[in-house]
Amino acid sequence: MLTLLIILVALALILIAIVKYDIHPFLALFVGAILYGLMMRMPSELIVKSISEGFGGVMGSVGLLILLGVIMGTFLEKTGGAIVIANRILKWIGEKSVNLSMMLSGWVLSIPVFGDSTIIMMNPIAKSLAAKTKISYAATIVALSLGAMASHALVPPTPGPIAAAGILGADLGQVIFWGLIVSLIALIPLYFFVNHFVVKIPLEAHLVVDEKSLDKKQLPSFFSALTPILIPLVLIILASIANYPTKPFGEGQFFKIVQFIGSPVISLLLGALLSFTLPKKFDVKLLSSSGWIGESILLAAPVILITGAGSVFGKMLQNSGVGDLVTSSMSDANWGIFLPFLIAFALKTAQGSTTVAMITTASIIAPILGPLGLDSETMKVFTALAIGSGSLAISHANDSGFWVVTQLSGMSIKQGNMSHSLGTVIAGVTSIVVIYVLTMVVS
Repeated sequence: MLTLLIILVALALILIAIVKYDIHPFLALFVGAILYGLMMRMPSELIVKSISEGFGGVMGSVGLLILLGVIMGTFLEKTGGAIVIANRILKWIGEKSVNLSMMLSGWVLSIPVFGDSTIIMMNPIAKSLAAKTKISYAATIVALSLGAMASHALVPPTPGPIAAAGILGADLGQVIFWGLIVSLIALIPLYFFVNHFVVKIPLEAHLVVDEKSLDKKQLPSFFSALTPILIPLVLIILASIANYPTKPFGEGQFFKIVQFIGSPVISLLLGALLSFTLPKKFDVKLLSSSGWIGESILLAAPVILITGAGSVFGKMLQNSGVGDLVTSSMSDANWGIFLPFLIAFALKTAQGSTTVAMITTASIIAPILGPLGLDSETMKVFTALAIGSGSLAISHANDSGFWVVTQLSGMSIKQGNMSHSLGTVIAGVTSIVVIYVLTMVVS
């Protein structure tokens, strides 16, 4: 109870500092994380280690992805490429289906790609569609983020579901099959949530370049505009296929090349480089500190720093032993398929990482599958999915994904909690209900 109280106090201090006193989220999160460590009486060296691991870890992965994604987005916006893509999508699906389109795009792309990466890469299109249709930017980006999170937590080959399936000894093919079904069904209430609630959040998309001011002769073609987004996605998908347990590309030189160019950082770097081809008349000054690259760095810096500070808070929670506390208090309960869901839910909410929540929960549940009645081949599959559904929620201040969504879109903390965070709860609860029904029918 004391630990839970300290966590709530730390979160309250962070939110009060940001919302009431307008303190920059980076400073509030960073100082809040340190205060939490001190209140938990963590050793000083562990506090320092949590800071370096949390911030350094996100800088080496998500931080670079954010920067490269913003560079790509800036070139797409300023050349009119994003508007070209938005116009073509609207022509295909109609203005009434924008949110459904973004949600399904996020769901498909996040099967092979990390959820954060998908949001970063697709954000320029979400922004352009919001501006073009005059609907809330909050709706388009939250539709994208919730679609991405649903498949990220439930459908391999993302690391969390693969690790959970491996630890539990669940058949990976069945996890993929049922994960696709469960995550797709979870999108139904999410779609209604976005279309009837999130769409009411007043958030206007401000494009750097207005469509009316663009010279149509200078606009890139649809294929050219799509290439910087499409190529990285294809490369990442190929790398995921290459890493599949059956090793379809072998393990020779070709496998190593695919792994390298398909890593998110390298593939997004290639995407950013390809975006340099979008201007009809390329000027090397665009790459200077005063050009579009310089503007991109200025735009990306606050997002990266805030995301890094959120990761520090998450790492501080992990290293303080919150996971052990949650699991020790819940592992003796006999709630069948709901136990792995609740443990993963509690772990994700407490420390922020979906993957950590899934791996930790799977490690706890694996030895007690028998007593819980979850040791059949079918139930192992649904147990892995129950863990995934629990790890969907709640995405809030200690999750890097929350900060990626809110900072890229300009949402306030309150707006982020009422849209993205609440949406993850709906996704998690819907998923476990569907899984429970399936266990009654299939097993």
